[in-house]
Amino acid sequence: MSQSSHASTASTLHEVARIAGVSPSTVSRILNGTARVSDDKRKAVEAAIANLSYKPNLLAQGLKKGRAMTIGILTQDLASPFFTEALMGVEAALAGSGYAPLIVSGHWHADEEAERVELLMARRVDGIVILSGSLSDKQIGRFAERLPIVATGRRIDTGQARGIALDQLEGARLATDYLLELGHRQIAFIAGLPEHDDARARLAGYRAALEAAGIAFNPALVVQGNFQESGGLLAVNELLETRQRFTAIFCANDQTAYGARLALYRRGIRVPDDISIIGFDDLPNSNYTTPPLTTVRQPVYEMGKQAARTVLQLLNGETPTLTQLPLELIMRESARRIL
Repeated sequence: MSQSSHASTASTLHEVARIAGVSPSTVSRILNGTARVSDDKRKAVEAAIANLSYKPNLLAQGLKKGRAMTIGILTQDLASPFFTEALMGVEAALAGSGYAPLIVSGHWHADEEAERVELLMARRVDGIVILSGSLSDKQIGRFAERLPIVATGRRIDTGQARGIALDQLEGARLATDYLLELGHRQIAFIAGLPEHDDARARLAGYRAALEAAGIAFNPALVVQGNFQESGGLLAVNELLETRQRFTAIFCANDQTAYGARLALYRRGIRVPDDISIIGFDDLPNSNYTTPPLTTVRQPVYEMGKQAARTVLQLLNGETPTLTQLPLELIMRESARRIL
């Protein structure tokens, strides 16, 4: 920062202090989040800042705290609408905090994810948000010995590591129970990648719902997908070639459902008249498919927001306040009652 800009910043800070009726050091400590002052004083400072359109030098503040004012974000697939939603939540939580996100991708490979975390640490980020992934809890715990880390899709509560997990099994039960309520008894399931905890939990929820309804699990109705549209398309083709009878398909995520819907369309099979489809995630596009997709809504945006907020709390020495985020069945036109 040049001498002139430093002088301008300092003089503006003194002007804020004069208008608010407090000392310049009090203004500085309020901006740094270290001041314990009355609400009246804080409001007076905030009003003076707004009146003068004062924008403190965040880099200088960060240097004083020994921080880079950057939060590393490890995502898995930047092209995925699921991760886009989560990143939007992270961005919303960081807005106004002075921290900027630095985003890298791990592509669901534990070695690559570990390499990316090391890269973020080499860039001296202050904390890290990990959006899903294949790293073990033990690996994340070791990384968290060096800086705060919040990971989604898992349960961790140790030292500087926290996890935010959604009840994937219960979400899958919701989806399967809904199809059962509509009268379906032969329900196919297109699974996600077996190495993912979420995929295993959703398969378990599907099986648990069938068992609770007294319906025998038929492994021939479970086909492997890959959480992508291509996997859904290929899985439906495989199901149809086996000539197994089914009246509904539960897809492990919405992207799988998009591919499954296309495969049925190409075979002249109507949705939901001939086959009902239900997905999982409630991605933004699911409201605009033909027909609109019945699905289980994951609060992905809220999850990203809570993850970033938790990192900030850890950085500020606060005890994180995590709340269980609920999953919700979203009923649209892709599933119907058997007549």
